[in-house]
Amino acid sequence: MKTSKSQQEQTRRHLIRTAVDMMTEQGYEASTMKQIARAAGIGDATIYKYFPTKEKLLLAYYELCIEIVLEVTLETPGLEQFGLQERLQRLVDALLELLLADREFVEMTRSVVGKSPLLMMRDQMPGQQALKAQVIAFIAAAEQSSEIAACDFKNLLGGLFADYLFAVIAYWLKDESEEFSDTTQLVDLTLAVLVLALKSGVVNKLSELASFLIRNQLSRLMQNGSGLLDILKLAKRGLAA
Repeated sequence: MKTSKSQQEQTRRHLIRTAVDMMTEQGYEASTMKQIARAAGIGDATIYKYFPTKEKLLLAYYELCIEIVLEVTLETPGLEQFGLQERLQRLVDALLELLLADREFVEMTRSVVGKSPLLMMRDQMPGQQALKAQVIAFIAAAEQSSEIAACDFKNLLGGLFADYLFAVIAYWLKDESEEFSDTTQLVDLTLAVLVLALKSGVVNKLSELASFLIRNQLSRLMQNGSGLLDILKLAKRGLAA
C-alpha cells in the first residue's frame, strides 16, 4: 500500500522530532539509526528511505526549521505593510523562537558540524534554496516599492542570507545576556546596516571578492563578538548620514 505525500511528510517530521529528542538525551554518537527508527515506531530499514545517513537526519532538522519559519513569516498578520528590515527581522526572530526549545540540541550539532565541515557547504546548507528565493522576493518587493535603490545583487544577497542566519545562531548560542538582548541588538543592527546600504545603493558597488570575504569572516566575527556591536553602530550611523 502506497503512502500519500502528506503521510510521508508526517513520518519525516516524526523521525526528525524523535531523533532530536533522543540525541539531546543520550548524545549524537550514542544514538543509532536503528534506535531512532524503533523509537519512532517504524521498521529499521524504513528510516533509510527518508534519511540515508545520520548526518542527513541531523541536517533535516534545520531544513524543517527553515520550512516552518518561512510558513510562519508569510502568515504574519500585516506582513504586506512591513518594510524590508521588518520582514527580514521577522524571519530571524521566528527561527530563534523555534530553536529555543531545542537549544541544547542546536549546541550539540555545532560540534558535529565542526568535525565534518563539508556538511555545511553552500550547496548542502539546509533550506538554502527556499530561503534564498524568499529573501530575493522580499528585496525585489522593496525595490519595486522604491524603499531601496535598484539592486544588482539580489541573487547574491539571497544566497548569503543562509550564511548570515547560521552565524546569528552561533552568536546566540554564546549569548549570556538577559533574554538574549545582545543577539536582539546584533540582529537589529546588522539588518539596519544592510537595508541602509541597499537604500543608498552602496551594495551595488560591492565586488564578488568583497562578498566572499564578508561571508567567510561573518561567522568568526559573530562568534567572537568582541566589539562587534560597536562596529555595527558606527556603520549604521555612517550609512544613515
